[in-house]
Amino acid sequence: MVSEPFGLAGLGLLLVAIAIDLLVGDPHWLPHPVVVIGRVIARLDRGWNHGSPEARKTKGVVLTALVVLGTYAVAWLALAALAWWHPWLAALGEVAMLATSLAIKGLRDAALDVARPLARGDLVTARAKLAMIVGRDTQTLGEGEITRATVETVAENTVDGITAPLFWAFIGGAPLALAYKAVNTLDSMVGYLSPQYADFGYASAKLDDLANWIPARLTTWCLWLTAWFVPGARPHGALAATYRDAPRHPSPNAGWPEAMMAHLLGVQLGGTNYYQGRVSHRATLGQPREALAVAHVFRAIRHMHAGWLAFVLLLAIVALLWEAMT
Repeated sequence: MVSEPFGLAGLGLLLVAIAIDLLVGDPHWLPHPVVVIGRVIARLDRGWNHGSPEARKTKGVVLTALVVLGTYAVAWLALAALAWWHPWLAALGEVAMLATSLAIKGLRDAALDVARPLARGDLVTARAKLAMIVGRDTQTLGEGEITRATVETVAENTVDGITAPLFWAFIGGAPLALAYKAVNTLDSMVGYLSPQYADFGYASAKLDDLANWIPARLTTWCLWLTAWFVPGARPHGALAATYRDAPRHPSPNAGWPEAMMAHLLGVQLGGTNYYQGRVSHRATLGQPREALAVAHVFRAIRHMHAGWLAFVLLLAIVALLWEAMT
Protein backbone atom coordinates (compact mmCIF):
# COMPACT_ATOMS: atom_id res chain seq x y z
CA MET A 1 0.00 0.00 0.00
CA VAL A 2 1.32 3.42 -0.97
CA SER A 3 -0.46 5.35 1.74
CA GLU A 4 -0.28 4.91 5.48
CA PRO A 5 -3.52 4.39 7.43
CA PHE A 6 -5.17 7.62 8.58
CA GLY A 7 -2.44 9.73 6.96
CA LEU A 8 -2.55 12.90 4.91
CA ALA A 9 -0.83 11.11 2.02
CA GLY A 10 -3.63 8.59 1.87
CA LEU A 11 -6.20 11.34 2.07
CA GLY A 12 -4.48 13.06 -0.85
CA LEU A 13 -4.78 9.92 -2.97
CA LEU A 14 -8.43 9.67 -1.99
CA LEU A 15 -9.09 13.24 -3.11
CA VAL A 16 -7.51 12.53 -6.50
CA ALA A 17 -9.61 9.37 -6.81
CA ILE A 18 -12.76 11.34 -5.97
CA ALA A 19 -11.92 13.88 -8.67
CA ILE A 20 -11.45 11.11 -11.22
CA ASP A 21 -14.73 9.48 -10.26
CA LEU A 22 -16.59 12.81 -10.52
CA LEU A 23 -15.10 13.46 -13.96
CA VAL A 24 -15.31 10.06 -15.66
CA GLY A 25 -17.20 7.71 -13.36
CA ASP A 26 -17.00 4.10 -14.53
CA PRO A 27 -16.61 4.02 -18.33
CA HIS A 28 -18.30 0.93 -19.76
CA TRP A 29 -15.31 0.17 -21.99
CA LEU A 30 -12.98 -0.28 -19.02
CA PRO A 31 -12.97 -3.56 -17.04
CA HIS A 32 -14.30 -3.00 -13.52
CA PRO A 33 -13.13 -4.97 -10.47
CA VAL A 34 -16.72 -5.45 -9.23
CA VAL A 35 -17.61 -7.18 -12.50
CA VAL A 36 -14.73 -9.61 -12.05
CA ILE A 37 -15.67 -10.17 -8.40
CA GLY A 38 -19.27 -10.77 -9.43
CA ARG A 39 -18.26 -13.41 -11.98
CA VAL A 40 -16.22 -15.26 -9.39
CA ILE A 41 -19.13 -15.18 -6.93
CA ALA A 42 -21.59 -16.39 -9.58
CA ARG A 43 -19.34 -19.30 -10.52
CA LEU A 44 -18.83 -20.38 -6.92
CA ASP A 45 -22.55 -19.96 -6.25
CA ARG A 46 -23.38 -22.40 -9.05
CA GLY A 47 -20.83 -24.91 -7.87
CA TRP A 48 -21.20 -24.72 -4.08
CA ASN A 49 -24.76 -23.71 -3.21
CA HIS A 50 -26.19 -27.17 -2.58
CA GLY A 51 -26.39 -29.78 0.16
CA SER A 52 -27.76 -29.63 3.69
CA PRO A 53 -28.37 -26.30 5.46
CA GLU A 54 -25.24 -26.86 7.57
CA ALA A 55 -23.14 -27.62 4.49
CA ARG A 56 -24.46 -24.56 2.68
CA LYS A 57 -23.68 -22.32 5.64
CA THR A 58 -20.13 -23.72 5.91
CA LYS A 59 -19.51 -23.28 2.20
CA GLY A 60 -20.94 -19.77 2.45
CA VAL A 61 -18.34 -18.90 5.08
CA VAL A 62 -15.59 -20.25 2.82
CA LEU A 63 -17.03 -18.31 -0.13
CA THR A 64 -17.03 -15.06 1.85
CA ALA A 65 -13.49 -15.53 3.15
CA LEU A 66 -12.14 -16.58 -0.24
CA VAL A 67 -13.66 -13.69 -2.18
CA VAL A 68 -12.90 -10.95 0.36
CA LEU A 69 -9.38 -12.05 1.28
CA GLY A 70 -8.63 -12.93 -2.33
CA THR A 71 -9.67 -9.46 -3.48
CA TYR A 72 -7.50 -7.84 -0.83
CA ALA A 73 -4.52 -10.04 -1.70
CA VAL A 74 -4.74 -9.42 -5.45
CA ALA A 75 -4.95 -5.65 -4.95
CA TRP A 76 -2.08 -5.63 -2.43
CA LEU A 77 0.17 -7.77 -4.63
CA ALA A 78 -0.58 -5.62 -7.68
CA LEU A 79 0.41 -2.47 -5.78
CA ALA A 80 3.51 -4.17 -4.39
CA ALA A 81 4.56 -5.14 -7.91
CA LEU A 82 4.01 -1.60 -9.15
CA ALA A 83 5.97 -0.20 -6.20
CA TRP A 84 8.85 -2.53 -7.10
CA TRP A 85 9.01 -0.88 -10.51
CA HIS A 86 8.55 2.68 -9.25
CA PRO A 87 6.71 4.35 -6.34
CA TRP A 88 4.87 6.66 -8.73
CA LEU A 89 3.43 3.67 -10.57
CA ALA A 90 2.12 2.34 -7.26
CA ALA A 91 0.56 5.73 -6.49
CA LEU A 92 -1.13 5.81 -9.90
CA GLY A 93 -2.31 2.23 -9.42
CA GLU A 94 -3.74 2.97 -6.01
CA VAL A 95 -5.59 6.05 -7.27
CA ALA A 96 -7.07 4.01 -10.12
CA MET A 97 -8.22 1.27 -7.73
CA LEU A 98 -9.68 3.81 -5.33
CA ALA A 99 -11.60 5.50 -8.14
CA THR A 100 -13.19 2.18 -9.15
CA SER A 101 -14.40 1.68 -5.57
CA LEU A 102 -16.40 4.93 -5.66
CA ALA A 103 -19.73 5.59 -7.37
CA ILE A 104 -20.47 9.28 -6.84
CA LYS A 105 -21.00 10.09 -10.51
CA GLY A 106 -22.63 6.73 -11.16
CA LEU A 107 -25.18 7.19 -8.38
CA ARG A 108 -25.98 10.75 -9.42
CA ASP A 109 -26.34 9.78 -13.09
CA ALA A 110 -28.52 6.77 -12.28
CA ALA A 111 -30.89 8.93 -10.24
CA LEU A 112 -30.99 11.62 -12.92
CA ASP A 113 -31.69 9.00 -15.58
CA VAL A 114 -34.92 8.28 -13.72
CA ALA A 115 -35.74 11.85 -12.73
CA ARG A 116 -35.38 13.49 -16.14
CA PRO A 117 -38.00 11.43 -18.01
CA LEU A 118 -40.18 11.50 -14.89
CA ALA A 119 -40.07 15.31 -14.94
CA ARG A 120 -41.29 15.19 -18.56
CA GLY A 121 -44.15 12.90 -17.62
CA ASP A 122 -42.57 9.93 -19.44
CA LEU A 123 -43.43 7.22 -16.94
CA VAL A 124 -42.53 4.37 -19.31
CA THR A 125 -38.91 5.50 -19.64
CA ALA A 126 -38.67 6.40 -15.95
CA ARG A 127 -39.88 2.92 -14.98
CA ALA A 128 -37.39 1.29 -17.34
CA LYS A 129 -34.51 3.34 -15.94
CA LEU A 130 -35.62 2.61 -12.38
CA ALA A 131 -35.71 -1.12 -13.08
CA MET A 132 -31.98 -0.92 -13.83
CA ILE A 133 -31.11 0.19 -10.28
CA VAL A 134 -33.71 -1.50 -8.03
CA GLY A 135 -34.90 -5.05 -7.58
CA ARG A 136 -38.58 -4.29 -7.07
CA ASP A 137 -41.26 -4.49 -9.77
CA THR A 138 -41.60 -1.15 -11.55
CA GLN A 139 -44.09 -1.80 -14.37
CA THR A 140 -47.09 -0.12 -12.73
CA LEU A 141 -45.46 2.52 -10.52
CA GLY A 142 -46.67 6.10 -10.63
CA GLU A 143 -44.65 9.26 -10.04
CA GLY A 144 -44.78 9.02 -6.25
CA GLU A 145 -43.61 5.41 -6.08
CA ILE A 146 -40.92 5.95 -8.72
CA THR A 147 -39.69 8.90 -6.68
CA ARG A 148 -39.75 6.89 -3.46
CA ALA A 149 -37.70 4.06 -4.96
CA THR A 150 -35.16 6.49 -6.41
CA VAL A 151 -34.76 8.49 -3.21
CA GLU A 152 -34.36 5.29 -1.20
CA THR A 153 -31.66 4.14 -3.64
CA VAL A 154 -29.81 7.45 -3.41
CA ALA A 155 -29.93 7.37 0.40
CA GLU A 156 -28.80 3.76 0.83
CA ASN A 157 -26.09 3.95 -1.83
CA THR A 158 -24.64 7.14 -0.40
CA VAL A 159 -23.20 4.68 2.12
CA ASP A 160 -22.61 1.61 -0.05
CA GLY A 161 -21.20 3.46 -3.03
CA ILE A 162 -19.46 6.46 -1.49
CA THR A 163 -18.85 6.86 2.23
CA ALA A 164 -18.19 3.23 3.19
CA PRO A 165 -15.52 2.78 0.48
CA LEU A 166 -14.00 6.10 1.59
CA PHE A 167 -14.02 4.94 5.22
CA TRP A 168 -12.26 1.64 4.51
CA ALA A 169 -9.86 3.22 2.02
CA PHE A 170 -8.86 5.76 4.65
CA ILE A 171 -8.01 2.92 7.03
CA GLY A 172 -6.38 0.46 4.63
CA GLY A 173 -5.91 2.03 1.22
CA ALA A 174 -7.16 0.61 -2.06
CA PRO A 175 -6.85 -3.08 -1.04
CA LEU A 176 -9.24 -2.60 1.87
CA ALA A 177 -11.59 -0.44 -0.20
CA LEU A 178 -11.81 -3.17 -2.85
CA ALA A 179 -12.22 -5.81 -0.14
CA TYR A 180 -15.21 -3.78 1.07
CA LYS A 181 -16.60 -3.75 -2.48
CA ALA A 182 -16.23 -7.54 -2.49
CA VAL A 183 -18.26 -7.72 0.73
CA ASN A 184 -20.91 -5.44 -0.75
CA THR A 185 -21.06 -7.47 -3.97
CA LEU A 186 -21.39 -10.72 -2.05
CA ASP A 187 -24.30 -9.30 -0.09
CA SER A 188 -26.06 -8.07 -3.23
CA MET A 189 -25.68 -11.45 -4.94
CA VAL A 190 -26.16 -14.05 -2.20
CA GLY A 191 -27.15 -12.15 0.95
CA TYR A 192 -30.88 -12.87 0.69
CA LEU A 193 -33.32 -14.43 3.15
CA SER A 194 -34.73 -16.69 0.42
CA PRO A 195 -34.63 -20.51 0.73
CA GLN A 196 -31.83 -20.56 -1.84
CA TYR A 197 -29.55 -18.15 0.02
CA ALA A 198 -30.63 -18.03 3.67
CA ASP A 199 -27.80 -20.41 4.64
CA PHE A 200 -25.31 -19.98 1.79
CA GLY A 201 -25.42 -16.17 2.00
CA TYR A 202 -25.59 -15.92 5.79
CA ALA A 203 -21.89 -15.07 6.31
CA SER A 204 -21.89 -12.59 3.44
CA ALA A 205 -24.94 -10.76 4.78
CA LYS A 206 -23.57 -10.58 8.31
CA LEU A 207 -20.16 -9.33 7.17
CA ASP A 208 -21.85 -6.64 5.07
CA ASP A 209 -23.85 -5.56 8.12
CA LEU A 210 -20.62 -5.28 10.11
CA ALA A 211 -18.71 -3.44 7.36
CA ASN A 212 -21.43 -0.81 6.99
CA TRP A 213 -22.29 -0.30 10.66
CA ILE A 214 -19.97 2.65 11.38
CA PRO A 215 -20.13 4.29 7.91
CA ALA A 216 -23.95 4.25 7.91
CA ARG A 217 -24.18 6.11 11.19
CA LEU A 218 -21.41 8.57 10.40
CA THR A 219 -23.08 9.30 7.07
CA THR A 220 -26.39 9.92 8.80
CA TRP A 221 -24.76 12.54 11.00
CA CYS A 222 -23.05 14.12 7.98
CA LEU A 223 -26.37 14.33 6.12
CA TRP A 224 -27.97 16.00 9.12
CA LEU A 225 -25.14 18.47 9.78
CA THR A 226 -24.96 19.63 6.17
CA ALA A 227 -28.75 19.86 5.87
CA TRP A 228 -28.64 23.10 7.86
CA PHE A 229 -26.97 24.65 4.81
CA VAL A 230 -29.12 23.01 2.10
CA PRO A 231 -32.08 25.15 0.96
CA GLY A 232 -35.46 23.57 1.62
CA ALA A 233 -34.15 20.92 4.03
CA ARG A 234 -35.91 20.09 7.30
CA PRO A 235 -33.12 19.37 9.81
CA HIS A 236 -35.13 20.44 12.89
CA GLY A 237 -35.96 17.29 14.83
CA ALA A 238 -34.62 15.06 12.04
CA LEU A 239 -31.84 13.50 14.13
CA ALA A 240 -34.09 12.38 16.98
CA ALA A 241 -36.71 11.16 14.51
CA THR A 242 -34.08 9.16 12.63
CA TYR A 243 -32.95 7.45 15.83
CA ARG A 244 -36.59 6.51 16.39
CA ASP A 245 -37.33 5.30 12.84
CA ALA A 246 -34.09 3.71 11.63
CA PRO A 247 -34.25 0.56 13.82
CA ARG A 248 -37.61 -0.30 12.24
CA HIS A 249 -35.94 -0.94 8.87
CA PRO A 250 -35.18 -4.63 8.14
CA SER A 251 -31.54 -3.71 7.48
CA PRO A 252 -29.47 -2.67 10.52
CA ASN A 253 -27.75 -0.03 8.39
CA ALA A 254 -29.85 1.06 5.38
CA GLY A 255 -32.56 2.46 7.64
CA TRP A 256 -30.24 5.18 8.96
CA PRO A 257 -29.54 7.15 5.77
CA GLU A 258 -33.04 6.38 4.45
CA ALA A 259 -34.76 7.64 7.59
CA MET A 260 -32.59 10.76 7.67
CA MET A 261 -33.27 11.47 4.00
CA ALA A 262 -37.01 11.04 4.57
CA HIS A 263 -37.04 13.53 7.43
CA LEU A 264 -34.82 16.05 5.64
CA LEU A 265 -37.09 15.97 2.59
CA GLY A 266 -40.31 15.93 4.59
CA VAL A 267 -41.57 12.77 2.88
CA GLN A 268 -42.42 9.22 3.86
CA LEU A 269 -40.27 6.37 2.58
CA GLY A 270 -40.74 2.64 3.00
CA GLY A 271 -44.08 0.87 2.69
CA THR A 272 -45.19 -1.81 0.27
CA ASN A 273 -42.99 -3.13 -2.57
CA TYR A 274 -43.46 -5.98 -5.01
CA TYR A 275 -40.70 -8.36 -6.04
CA GLN A 276 -41.56 -10.63 -8.97
CA GLY A 277 -45.18 -10.31 -7.98
CA ARG A 278 -44.57 -11.08 -4.30
CA VAL A 279 -45.62 -8.42 -1.83
CA SER A 280 -43.15 -7.07 0.74
CA HIS A 281 -44.26 -4.72 3.50
CA ARG A 282 -41.66 -2.51 5.14
CA ALA A 283 -41.95 -0.06 7.99
CA THR A 284 -42.51 3.51 6.93
CA LEU A 285 -39.81 6.10 7.61
CA GLY A 286 -40.49 9.80 8.03
CA GLN A 287 -43.71 11.79 7.90
CA PRO A 288 -45.61 12.61 4.67
CA ARG A 289 -45.43 16.38 5.06
CA GLU A 290 -45.02 16.61 1.28
CA ALA A 291 -46.36 14.32 -1.43
CA LEU A 292 -43.56 12.44 -3.15
CA ALA A 293 -42.73 14.06 -6.49
CA VAL A 294 -39.81 14.17 -8.90
CA ALA A 295 -38.41 17.33 -7.27
CA HIS A 296 -37.49 15.21 -4.25
CA VAL A 297 -35.05 13.19 -6.37
CA PHE A 298 -33.11 16.34 -7.25
CA ARG A 299 -33.15 17.41 -3.60
CA ALA A 300 -31.95 13.97 -2.49
CA ILE A 301 -28.99 14.26 -4.87
CA ARG A 302 -28.07 17.59 -3.28
CA HIS A 303 -28.15 15.98 0.17
CA MET A 304 -26.06 13.09 -1.12
CA HIS A 305 -23.35 15.45 -2.36
CA ALA A 306 -23.42 17.51 0.84
CA GLY A 307 -23.19 14.35 2.93
CA TRP A 308 -20.14 12.85 1.26
CA LEU A 309 -18.36 16.20 1.24
CA ALA A 310 -18.87 16.44 5.01
CA PHE A 311 -17.65 12.85 5.33
CA VAL A 312 -14.43 13.75 3.51
CA LEU A 313 -14.00 16.77 5.78
CA LEU A 314 -14.37 14.47 8.77
CA LEU A 315 -11.65 12.20 7.38
CA ALA A 316 -9.42 15.25 6.85
CA ILE A 317 -9.86 16.28 10.49
CA VAL A 318 -8.94 12.77 11.64
CA ALA A 319 -5.88 12.77 9.35
CA LEU A 320 -4.68 16.10 10.74
CA LEU A 321 -5.14 14.92 14.32
CA TRP A 322 -3.38 11.65 13.52
CA GLU A 323 -0.43 13.47 11.95
CA ALA A 324 -0.21 15.76 14.96
CA MET A 325 -0.07 12.81 17.36
CA THR A 326 2.45 10.70 15.42
